[in-house]
Amino acid sequence: MTSGIEALFTKAGESLAAAKVLIKDGYYDFAASRAYYAMFYVASALLANLNLSYSSHSAVISSFGREFAKTGKLDSKYHRWLIDAQDLRNIGDYGVGSQVPEEYARMVCDWAVQFINAAEDFLQSRT
Repeated sequence: MTSGIEALFTKAGESLAAAKVLIKDGYYDFAASRAYYAMFYVASALLANLNLSYSSHSAVISSFGREFAKTGKLDSKYHRWLIDAQDLRNIGDYGVGSQVPEEYARMVCDWAVQFINAAEDFLQSRT
């Protein structure tokens, strides 16, 4: 793994840790956002492993779906979760008058844990 990919995994782990603290303190909107970013960093790391890099969230999500979900390299549920997590992040970060419920924030954190583990397993199987 290159240092850039390792750095993205480090950011993913830190984002997930922050999400868990935010849940504990009752900040569910921001927890969902941080959990989404954990997944986003992992998707970016996986794409970087293929020498692919994008500047927009939509491009990362789309490319992840094309390169990993549609090819069967990873279960397509991770692509679906990434899309759904981004929707919750948008509610948490930009929604006025709407909030991410606690159960959804916890669910996105669980997705992020599973996504990180699957990505690490995938990369380890390639070495």
